Formats: sequence, C-alpha cells, structure tokens
Amino acid sequence: MSFIAWIIVACEIAFWVVIMSGLLARYVFKLHKIGLFLLYLTPVIDLILLMITGMDLYRGAVATTAHAVAAVYIGVSIAYGKSMIHWADVQFKHHVLKEGPLPAKRYGMDYARHYLKGWIRHVLAYLIGAGLLALLIFTIQAPERTEALVNVWRIWTVVLGIDLIITITYFVWPRQAKA
Repeated sequence: MSFIAWIIVACEIAFWVVIMSGLLARYVFKLHKIGLFLLYLTPVIDLILLMITGMDLYRGAVATTAHAVAAVYIGVSIAYGKSMIHWADVQFKHHVLKEGPLPAKRYGMDYARHYLKGWIRHVLAYLIGAGLLALLIFTIQAPERTEALVNVWRIWTVVLGIDLIITITYFVWPRQAKA
C-alpha cells in the first residue's frame, strides 16, 4: 500500500476518533465546549489530507487511485460530514447513554424525499471532489501522470448517474414497510 493510501486510512481513523472523542466529551464528561471543538476539528483532518496529497503530486509523484480517493474522501467528508456527525450523535445517545430513541424508519414518499436529499449531498460531494481532481489534473499538466485521477473521475460520474436512477425509482416504486 502506498504512502498516500496509508495517509487516507490514518485520516479516516482520525476522523472517527475525533468524532468519538467529541461525543464522549459532550455526553459522558459534560465538557460541551471541548466536545464541540473536537467535532469541529474534522475539516482540519480533510485539510491535512489535501495538503499531503497535493505536496506528493507536486514533488513529481505519478497520481494513483489513492490520490484520487483522497479527493473523493474530501468531497464526501465535506458534503456528508454534518449528517455523519448527527448520525453518530443519535447512535451514541441511544446505544451508549441509553437516551432517546433511534430515528423512525422511513417509508413511501418520505423515504424517497430523504433519499433525494442524500443524492443532492452526493452531487455536492461530487462537485467538490471532481473540482479537486480537475485542479490536480490542471496543475500537474501531464496526462501520463494523471491517468488514475481521470479514471476515478469517470467511475464516480457513472456511480452518480446510477445513484440518480436509484433515487428516481424510490419515487416510482416507493419503499414499503415490511409486513
């Protein structure tokens, strides 16, 4: 596994460690300001990942899928970060502190609208990640060094299209509650 791949893994682990530390500080130790501070550190992790990836490519590395995944990770983290933190918050309160219910399952048009909001977040993640990929490709100006970035961009475009089709199907055939 490449250096960048290890950095991505480390950033993903750091992301969840910071979130869990923030939740523990907020709810177990009642340190609300420290907990909030820790939760707000998650974008800093993304910035570190972006800087390391950019420096590696700037120094002449040939872009790999790991470099492209760093851009995808940043887009996803920014677009879904707040909702992931909210999800972790609800899960922590319910499962660890035994407070509050889990959100009710969604069905029908409510589920379709919720999934559409998720698809819109996917579009935002795509725009951020694809923008970073385009910036890297433009900055490097060497197609032989950026082929992996272009390939991941293409695959992500297809995945976004498939996600749109899935989103539409939930409006055509709404999800039903299990009997």
